[in-house]
Amino acid sequence: MTRLFAGSLLIAALSLLLFAPKPAQAAESYDNCTGTISTLPAVIASQGTWCLKGDLSTNITSGSAITINTNNVTIDCNNFKLGGLAAGAGTSAYGISASTRLNSTVRHCNIRGFFVGVFLYGVGGGGHAVEDNRFDNNTRISIFVQGDGSVVQRNRVFDTGGTSLAGSPNIYGIATQYSVDVLDNTVSGVTATSGAGGYAFGIAPDANLDGRVVGNAVRGLLKDGAGHAYGIYNSNSGRISVHDNDIVGDGSVDSVGILSASATGSARDNVISSFGTAIDTCLDSGGNSVIP
Repeated sequence: MTRLFAGSLLIAALSLLLFAPKPAQAAESYDNCTGTISTLPAVIASQGTWCLKGDLSTNITSGSAITINTNNVTIDCNNFKLGGLAAGAGTSAYGISASTRLNSTVRHCNIRGFFVGVFLYGVGGGGHAVEDNRFDNNTRISIFVQGDGSVVQRNRVFDTGGTSLAGSPNIYGIATQYSVDVLDNTVSGVTATSGAGGYAFGIAPDANLDGRVVGNAVRGLLKDGAGHAYGIYNSNSGRISVHDNDIVGDGSVDSVGILSASATGSARDNVISSFGTAIDTCLDSGGNSVIP
């Protein structure tokens, strides 16, 4: 009887913990913000953390909604929207850009409707981080990062494609250049430009000598006509390591799950589904699961 009584008390205590009203979530703190971005387009010329406190949208068709114009800048959207959908499919505007800068960080942003969502580029720049963002309906590239020591991680990239600009048949979920780590991202829906024989790239590192592509999920790749679909495409690669990714293709003959331009690149412990060729050129280091 004592044991039953004790058990009843334990169940009652657990019920109180599970079903008790939850405390209200604390309001977002902006104590660490150097300043606030409240209008677009915006140019950031001072180092520090620049924050959004609400959704922002623009209909510009060229240039950038936010331009980072100095080193050591963080754009923290606090999960608010940076929108460019009003510019339409013919836009050539970027969401957030930086040219030849060091240590640019973009985090907690919902970026949609731009030709390129985030564009961090320029020889001499690097050390960037693009993390914990959501991208959708960007028309050519959702994320482009150039520079050694950079990282693209924990982003969700949806429905990239749809540009009407001539000369832009190939569409990229995530594209990087030089030694950039691409970690734990989801890329879902990359559609090549219709009628142009376009290629669809889920993740496309270039000149990556010793970076990693790890823990990503890629699906929904749609090439056009005589184009190709690539889950992970490592052009000009060195000793890049590609492992523990889950990649699903469009089932077409002209498609490759993982391709490295160099046999020194290593692929292991990946799940590769519905590609004409599962692994091309790079070293198959074992543990890969290939599903027709």
